[in-house]
Amino acid sequence: MSISDLIRVMSDGDFHSGEVLGRHLGVSRTAVWKQLRKIEGMGLALESVRGRGYRLIDPPEPLDGAVVVAALSHQARRHLRHLFIEDRLDSTNSRILERFEQGAGHGEVCLAELQTKGRGRRGRGFYSEWGGCIHFSIGWQFENGVAALEGLSLAVGAVMAELLKREGVPIRLKWPNDLLAPGAEGVSKLGGILVEVRGDASGPCQVVIGIGINARLSPHAAEAIGQPVASLCDSRTGLSRNQLVSGMIEALMSMLQSFEREGFAPWREPWSRYHFHAGREVRISRGERCYDGVVEDIDDVGNLIVNVGEERMVFSGGEVSLRGRS
Repeated sequence: MSISDLIRVMSDGDFHSGEVLGRHLGVSRTAVWKQLRKIEGMGLALESVRGRGYRLIDPPEPLDGAVVVAALSHQARRHLRHLFIEDRLDSTNSRILERFEQGAGHGEVCLAELQTKGRGRRGRGFYSEWGGCIHFSIGWQFENGVAALEGLSLAVGAVMAELLKREGVPIRLKWPNDLLAPGAEGVSKLGGILVEVRGDASGPCQVVIGIGINARLSPHAAEAIGQPVASLCDSRTGLSRNQLVSGMIEALMSMLQSFEREGFAPWREPWSRYHFHAGREVRISRGERCYDGVVEDIDDVGNLIVNVGEERMVFSGGEVSLRGRS
């Protein structure tokens, strides 16, 4: 019996006696009790009532491949080569990269309930609790080389913003790849996008798009992250993770099929509609230098245009860090 098995059984929010849990999972009551203690250390709230047993308070919705696939259109199902849903992984991006090394990966999606070595832009870590986030990666092969992929991470951001807006989440985008939403301390980071590329500058290349979204955060998680963050439940109660994942697969596959032909240009205006820092004062850090200016817009390949004094400067995503100035 794994902790994940126990969480899935208890995800209905009902009381379960130790005896019944042990019988269902094929272990002793003592083994169940030990796993329940571990659950409490994972940010999940557990209630114990003598004579009734144990229940999870506000349990997470487990990911379910059958539910995800059932909600997809025929076209999306045709392009989805494989759907992996793991209880625990070091990184969903790493799994899809491994699949490319094995000769697969294209059109494959990987999800994990818990990531132990999730990573963000510029090598930053990504905090994870079981069932508290959506850890999502999709693999796609492009034939025209890395140069044709300019602006891809922003196109992903635009897709996610449109999807989340339809689901009732008041979403904004921070250049180049952060998702923002209202949290306990104002507009804060809801999630992020990480695009990893392997291949030639002018030939076939493999792309892994990783998306991490905070679905629900325990008080322990907020403390562990150490900075203001937002979660889906802050602004939209009752949103199904399975429903959202189906929407992500549907929308991203549609965008990826057209991106190599059309590039980022069709996504410039949609992205700009959600641009949190448009017209705001910001500080840009590039290496050892900092620039204070006012954000103007993005260009046709997703670079950020900032008016620094009398100069109009253009910044690309891989080289800089952006912060708002109050």
